Amino acid sequence: MGFADLSIADIAAEYDLADESVLSLCDQLGISYKDRQTNLALEDAKAIISLILSKRSGVTASKTETSP
Repeated sequence: MGFADLSIADIAAEYDLADESVLSLCDQLGISYKDRQTNLALEDAKAIISLILSKRSGVTASKTETSP
């Protein structure tokens, strides 16, 4: 398993989220970590980023649907 050169804190900063939000996503996905500086496996980083993007597109889609 390869490691991404991304920590939890890096992902939080890149996507303008609180570290705690990314830690919560790790918990939801069953990704283990020690602290916010934990470097993630490539597959884990991709899973977290995909979840962030899907939640954002879901928010955008629902705002668009309710707009006149």
